[in-house]
Amino acid sequence: MESLLKSWQVFKKGKKSKVDVAEFSSNFIYNLTDLHRDLMAGYYRHGGYAYFKISDPKSRNIHKASVRDRIVHHALYRALYPYFDSQFIHDSYSCRIDKGTHRALYQFQSFGRKVSYNNTRTAWVLKCDIRKCFASVDQAILRVLLKKNISCVKTLVILDLIINSFSSGIPGKGIPLGNLTSQLFINIYLHELDYVLKYYFKIDCYIRYADDFVIFSEEKAQLEELLPKLGDFVQEDLFLELHPDKIFIQTLASGVDFLGWVHFPNHRVLRTTTKRRMFRRITECKNNEATLRSYRGLLSHGNARKLQVVVDKLASLY
Repeated sequence: MESLLKSWQVFKKGKKSKVDVAEFSSNFIYNLTDLHRDLMAGYYRHGGYAYFKISDPKSRNIHKASVRDRIVHHALYRALYPYFDSQFIHDSYSCRIDKGTHRALYQFQSFGRKVSYNNTRTAWVLKCDIRKCFASVDQAILRVLLKKNISCVKTLVILDLIINSFSSGIPGKGIPLGNLTSQLFINIYLHELDYVLKYYFKIDCYIRYADDFVIFSEEKAQLEELLPKLGDFVQEDLFLELHPDKIFIQTLASGVDFLGWVHFPNHRVLRTTTKRRMFRRITECKNNEATLRSYRGLLSHGNARKLQVVVDKLASLY
């Protein structure tokens, strides 16, 4: 009960004005007690999802669970995250405490300097993306990975209910883009890829952020030799697929597009599509201080002084 209460307190931050959250809150004691009773007695069943689309920047299908189910997601995440996080490799950066996009950007810069011997040699980068990653996760493989690490039968039953609550349209495939648990699931699933690259293929300079990843090498031939083996592992062991249109082997000096920035040996510049989206959002939100603060923070992580001036001028118009 204490865990559910803490999960509710974390979950409701910034959501009190939402209709479904207000409804749950109006009879809070009864609703939380009822949820606790169902979980302990084995009566809990996961509900369905509200579905909507976002375009930021590409179109994504978001599935929103009920407040009751999202409290369970938070409770599970709080219980499981510390253990699994301790198993993950250092250079996995998505949805992890003290990691995130900005840490990944600076590690990219660090690996670039290491492989190029402080920009005195050519550094090659292999960039890949998993095609429709969340929708393609094999639920049977995910269950096996969870059972390898979790001994509590009741916890596994609830996790199984969450996995079974969603289908991408293909039986046995997919996890919902919207569940907090899905952020943990995708890191558990792709940790298998991380492990193989780091410890089987002996790749030292490797960064993964969700389903995007880059590998650095001094030799283009090494990356060309690795790519088909990597594709085979992803397809045969994880039942996923590398996106054929998003595989690139290029020099760092030519500019590598990764996590919204184009990276060069001594600097990084904001990707054109990210720049356009930023200007559109500032115009739409007008004088929204939170939006401006967010983009100023983003621009501080690259070579974007001129863009910062433009953002300040746009803000002054409103």
